[in-house]
Amino acid sequence: MSRIAARFAALKREGRGALIPFLEAYDPDPATSMALLRGMPGAGADLIEVGMPFTDPMADGPTIQAAGKRALKAGSKTARILAMVQAFRREDDATPIVLMGYLNPILSYGPERFCADAAAAGVDGLIVVDLPPEEAALLAPHAAREGIDIIRLIAPTTNDARLPLVLDGSSGFVYYVSIAGITGTRTATADHLAQAIPRIRRFSDLPIAVGFGVRSPEQAATVARVADAAVVASALIDTLASGLDAEGHAAPGIAERVLDRVRDLAAAVRAARTGG
Repeated sequence: MSRIAARFAALKREGRGALIPFLEAYDPDPATSMALLRGMPGAGADLIEVGMPFTDPMADGPTIQAAGKRALKAGSKTARILAMVQAFRREDDATPIVLMGYLNPILSYGPERFCADAAAAGVDGLIVVDLPPEEAALLAPHAAREGIDIIRLIAPTTNDARLPLVLDGSSGFVYYVSIAGITGTRTATADHLAQAIPRIRRFSDLPIAVGFGVRSPEQAATVARVADAAVVASALIDTLASGLDAEGHAAPGIAERVLDRVRDLAAAVRAARTGG
């Protein structure tokens, strides 16, 4: 059983949803980014999403775009991100790691080589924002051979006719983009999620994670009541950015401030179904 499947199975037995925090690799520097990655499981992360910076992040809002620019300036490269995951794996062999990014850097690296190196580093899943199912063959066979889950994005505009095509070959979990548009700009309502999540469940038995609009503990708890996981990105990056000086250097203690936000989110997710 993969780490992702094992983690969701364990959470199902516990009767609770998952928290999936996001960090942009190398934002604002390798040391701070690594401190966040290492600290997230202890702060309550059930899975971790690691962003792979790209020069043209069309799905990202201003917050994550800025994080990507800082990360690229700090020297982020695909091989260095994989090395970061490999270093994490020397201390944590249980927490699933999902890389989220765009197709271009993977094509430049070589899809077959990328999947082999990602698996060797300890990557469990891939979310490739601009890879439509019609072009999945560029990556999916290599990922499947290495045991890496391909996690598909479902948008509010994905209709019932297209859902089976999008979900075909999907594994790990389904990522529901709760808003139409870029990341971190709005949030979905409880009523919207109450309609959207059951519709997706009619087409897939995979766990469903909700992202692109989850910022507060209250919003994360709302998601955890109807879906299987809440993904939080922009709110954590905003906290990180608030502790940077004019040159973009991290202030002492900023990683711990971000991890405190993760703790608050994790507590809300854990209490969501029990009322505790």
